[in-house]
Amino acid sequence: MSSLVGSSPLIRIRVFHEASPSCIHLRFSLSRRRRFSVSASSSSPKKVDGEVRVRFAPSPTGNLHVGGARTALFNYLFARGTGGKFVLRIEDTDLERSTKESEEAVLRDLTWLGLNWDEGPGTAGGAYGPYRQSERNSLYKQYAEDLLKSGHVYRCFCSNEELEKMKEIAKLKQLPPVYTGKWGTATVAEVQEELAKGTPHTYRFRVPKEGTLKIDDLIRGEVRWGLHTLGDFVIMRSNGQPVYNFCVTVDDATMAISHVIRAEEHLPNTLRQALIYKALGFPMPYFAHVSLILAPDRSKLSKRHGATSVGQFREMGYLPQAMVNYLALLGWGDGTENEFFTLQQLVEKFSIERVNKSGAIFDLTKLRWMNGQHLRVFPPEELIKLLGERWKLAGILTESEGTFVEEAAVLLKDGVDLVPDSDKALSDLLSYPLLATLGSSEGKPVLEDKLSEFALSLIAAYESGDLNVALEEGHTGWKTWVKSFGKSLGRKGKSLFMPLRVLLTGKLHGPDMASTVLLLHKAEKCGAIAPQAQFVTLEERFKILAEVDWEGLNRDQPQLEPAAVVSH
Repeated sequence: MSSLVGSSPLIRIRVFHEASPSCIHLRFSLSRRRRFSVSASSSSPKKVDGEVRVRFAPSPTGNLHVGGARTALFNYLFARGTGGKFVLRIEDTDLERSTKESEEAVLRDLTWLGLNWDEGPGTAGGAYGPYRQSERNSLYKQYAEDLLKSGHVYRCFCSNEELEKMKEIAKLKQLPPVYTGKWGTATVAEVQEELAKGTPHTYRFRVPKEGTLKIDDLIRGEVRWGLHTLGDFVIMRSNGQPVYNFCVTVDDATMAISHVIRAEEHLPNTLRQALIYKALGFPMPYFAHVSLILAPDRSKLSKRHGATSVGQFREMGYLPQAMVNYLALLGWGDGTENEFFTLQQLVEKFSIERVNKSGAIFDLTKLRWMNGQHLRVFPPEELIKLLGERWKLAGILTESEGTFVEEAAVLLKDGVDLVPDSDKALSDLLSYPLLATLGSSEGKPVLEDKLSEFALSLIAAYESGDLNVALEEGHTGWKTWVKSFGKSLGRKGKSLFMPLRVLLTGKLHGPDMASTVLLLHKAEKCGAIAPQAQFVTLEERFKILAEVDWEGLNRDQPQLEPAAVVSH
């Protein structure tokens, strides 16, 4: 025979008056002890009755770690995909470490990622506030007193020395370091005596001494704990401050959170929280514990592996679109080979069922590649604006817009994975490291292919004005001139274009040569290049060409390059 003592669309708790071999037993009572089992339904969360409400609850004790950002993202995607609410709650009960600056940084990073919350601190508001734990102390005290009155909690007057001695004895006996329950059986008179003396005390939760607790995690499946490993735990410290597990349970319950999606490191906390839910008569939410993000060596990702916070990646020039896309793929996939998603596409495709319970490796190389993919599909006008502002800020250009900026952005974008990379890309284009290139082992075959004779013909074409006329006519003029020039030398294909590239750009490789030379011609006249950019104009390049000691180069004699043309 059984009676239903608590129910919701999320969990059912049944009390069994007699032991049954088919159920999970848990002793929980003060006087007449009874046995019951706890089990959470694992039906599809998208079919839950009532509104889906999820939360992200960061502690403002530092920057937003990429692991926290992924947890926030999964909560956001689940809420948006189910038509639910995404709640932001600040867990700032660690008064010594929590700072306003950290909170502002977390809010800024979430906003940058595009993870806008429906309820939370600031202007979002909501019917379940306040949304900072530091502003909810009266609520915690109220529920702590309720538990004290119901007998689920008792006052513990043990000193720190007594508690340490208990741990030592447990260690010697090779037992779990749990509280022995000394004050759990104290009489009213004994308690009143300590209160009269003003002895500091905590509030301890009375944990059943036998049985197991089970939840059906939406990612990990069935998870069980033995209650004998826990011991009576503190919910309120002697200074009146509530502990983490108590705050979280009260907050999630009173904010009507339906699904708790969080990192797997919080999985052990679920045992304490489930007991508190039951004692307060609150329905339990679904739990989904996401795997950790690992470094390439499969250890937990930390600062020793380099950048780990969202703010650091933002400062390094990563795009929010790329960060969101990459973080979503750390432990989730849509079942196809596709790896390229916008935030809206992720909302449409995301499901908890497809979240992997194995640890995900954070691969910086792949993140960088993905950032480049997102950068290259930017609307042209946005990309031009982004790079133009970057080049002006870097001191390479004196203006952030105009035809030069437009053409440079289009020409160089395929070689740029991060916006700051564009500084080097443009600086390289403006530089002329000819002598360094010719002195390299890769440049030797080009040099030996009668490059000196080729250079004399090219100089003549420039001095006659033919090349400049062709460049003024754009791509059509350049194409016509190159064909004529190659015919006059009896060259075509690589034997024509490789020496042309080396002599005009000073490099063996680079973006489209025609567009490069036309852009250099434009740069010479547009006035947009900053003096400190060390731009070597076409006119200056031909002066350098005219002074090259070809015989010296062919004898493999080192030749110092003038400072004005050093690539940077």
